[in-house]
Amino acid sequence: MLARIAQELYWLGRDVTRAEHTARMLDGAFHADVAGGVEAGGADGSALARAGIALSWAGVLAVIGAKPPAPGEAGALPVAGTAPPSVAGPLGRAEIAPLLTLDTESPASVVSCVHRARERARTLRDVVSAEMWEALNSFYLSLARYDLEAALATGPYSVYQEVKERCALFWGLLEKTMLRDEARSFLDAGGRIEEADMVLRMLRVAIPAAAAEGQGEGEGEGEGESEGEAAREAEALALLQAVGGFQAFRRHLRRAPALSSVGRFLLYEAQYPGSVRASLEALRDALETADRAPRSAPPVLRLGRLIAELELQQRMAAVSEPLAASLARAADELELIDREIDERYFAVAAVAALHFER
Repeated sequence: MLARIAQELYWLGRDVTRAEHTARMLDGAFHADVAGGVEAGGADGSALARAGIALSWAGVLAVIGAKPPAPGEAGALPVAGTAPPSVAGPLGRAEIAPLLTLDTESPASVVSCVHRARERARTLRDVVSAEMWEALNSFYLSLARYDLEAALATGPYSVYQEVKERCALFWGLLEKTMLRDEARSFLDAGGRIEEADMVLRMLRVAIPAAAAEGQGEGEGEGEGESEGEAAREAEALALLQAVGGFQAFRRHLRRAPALSSVGRFLLYEAQYPGSVRASLEALRDALETADRAPRSAPPVLRLGRLIAELELQQRMAAVSEPLAASLARAADELELIDREIDERYFAVAAVAALHFER
């Protein structure tokens, strides 16, 4: 397969998954907002923190805004705490939800991700199935047809539900209609690495802030302790809502969600397909299928080491390092894996594109 085609397929998978997870995180922040009575806080999120909500609007911007741009993008949003040019004043639901959903000038918004995915699929119509192309094309047209700004103001749940269902339809059609070859492997690899990256970013933003809050609240007594416990449970529910894992978590553990148990579930649990470990295992399988020499492929080898490390940490949960440190190391390794994938499979395409531009 041509490196250029492989790269387009890889980023098609990333764009679709990024749109889905952005919608899920925004939906989770909306539910946390409603459940916790979150006030509009400043750029530092102080008012949001006092309300006991880890998955705040500023937190969502920190997850999405710091992501590097995809090939062909002009750039990414700034890290949370600095307002983008199109946003003035405090960063709250009224500013961040439209920015990350509707803003066509923001490469991180849901609409921009869907637009890029549709354009990539249009150039790959001889590679992806006709039904997959039709699903993405109708998805894009449906977003352009409705008044999303009004829908976002009155009922954001319906907007994000539409995005989640359309993305699920695309991946379902991939399972049913696309040949199990190199093309599918690169498409699947893009979706899996994006899923692992998004969940890791969300956990790293949400858990440290909430853990610090929990320590501060633990010093109180009586009513303060019960309020702190309720706040931490609301944070855990928001994290599960942001990945669609609430029912899976309850069936697996059968107890009320706590922040630490939710974090470990989303990081380590191989039986849940949305966890970091499950995504990494699927990514490894996809690369082994696409690579003609997987046993000597740097990204495959690094993935194997990272998966083994996560499995060991899960088994030694009682004596392992703090969750925040495990998340940081997994994120660093995933960044190296992403770089090695680019160097091994797509470097020729980048050189060819540079030569063509000259």
